[in-house]
Amino acid sequence: MERNPAMRVTAMPADANVYGDIFGGWLMSLMDSGAGLVAARRAKGRAVTIAMDGMEFHKPVKVGDEVSVYAEITRVGRTSMAIDTQAWRRDRHSEDEELVTSATFTFVAVDNHGKPRAVGD
Repeated sequence: MERNPAMRVTAMPADANVYGDIFGGWLMSLMDSGAGLVAARRAKGRAVTIAMDGMEFHKPVKVGDEVSVYAEITRVGRTSMAIDTQAWRRDRHSEDEELVTSATFTFVAVDNHGKPRAVGD
């Protein structure tokens, strides 16, 4: 089964330390953004991150790598959603992908005043 990424970007030098490894915070931000896109579509409006569980880094991401973020809703409550999110890296000259990290992000649908609302309202 082919899956489509929530987002895909190329890691740039400004995102890395002096050794060329991408900062973990940059990767976490990218995953939060990808999960946020999925959450906003499901919520049919604004959704905010309230938690992130279980992030562990398995492989480094290097400058020039293509990073793909995949996000799948695994639970929907009245106002919240759990979204399993994975980041994969691929050398720009290869078709081989490696799992870099994964985590579960929890989002809450909110109204224009920042108050929780039912998902999809």
